[in-house]
Amino acid sequence: MSIKQIKILIVGAGVIGSLYALRFAQSGLDVTLLARGKRLDFLKEYGLLYNDNGTIQQISIKTIDKLVSDDIYDFIFVPVRYDQAESALSAIKNNQSETIITLTNTVGYDRWLEIVGERLLPGFPGAGGDIKDGVLYAQFGSNTFFGEINGQMTERVKRLAQIFEIADLPYNIQKDIQAFHVSHAALAAVNKYFYTKDGMVDVETARSEGILSKVAADIKQNIRLVEQAGIPVIPSETKSMGDLPEQDIISQYRRMLIDNFIIDVKLGNQAVSRKAEILLLDADFHGKLSVRH
Repeated sequence: MSIKQIKILIVGAGVIGSLYALRFAQSGLDVTLLARGKRLDFLKEYGLLYNDNGTIQQISIKTIDKLVSDDIYDFIFVPVRYDQAESALSAIKNNQSETIITLTNTVGYDRWLEIVGERLLPGFPGAGGDIKDGVLYAQFGSNTFFGEINGQMTERVKRLAQIFEIADLPYNIQKDIQAFHVSHAALAAVNKYFYTKDGMVDVETARSEGILSKVAADIKQNIRLVEQAGIPVIPSETKSMGDLPEQDIISQYRRMLIDNFIIDVKLGNQAVSRKAEILLLDADFHGKLSVRH
């Protein structure tokens, strides 16, 4: 079978799901988006609208609103928030497709494995952005990470890598994907400091010493917890952050919070909707590592 005949389903038409669907479709791959509610209605009426260097473009994407058991895909991507992952996997568990790739934060896979078993192939997206008035403003900023939980180089991992090569998307096959996820959670959990009771802090407050000193202290403490639990801190850029003085981390975040794209990712509409995810991730990270330690 030609690689371009491979059928791909993406569960969820948020920022990450829409961006992967866009890039796969632009590369000629057979991609379908599972969407619901207003987002589904919008996609049916207008197609997938996206910002291309300041110009709004459109591409038609196949959509479905539910997945039946015998509708088989070679790869099902599940790019949903951490707090939605269990319900998303439960909704597709009766489908007979053999490989389900989660692209989200997590600190472990036990519950997901209970739901979908060995079909699970954990990953993490290399993208971010926002959807404004139905238009996708997003980009790939780093590798998409994925790998078998046991670290083996399986045929499905090789085939998945081929898909990313066709789509010209950078990827990284992780031999210890769980260590990667725990290490990333150490950084992602500190985004809790950017939330207010009913929204996000403004950019000026996000760049303040008061908030960034808490962010920096937590990053160092979280990375130390990972190390104390005997889990490798990966990639090396994450490990090196644990060795930086707090003031250097503060300066690094201040520089990031000048970039409009990063401001959108950390403080925009999508960030507001991720509050439950970040708070759950923070709780699970500390719960898991305190038990390990």
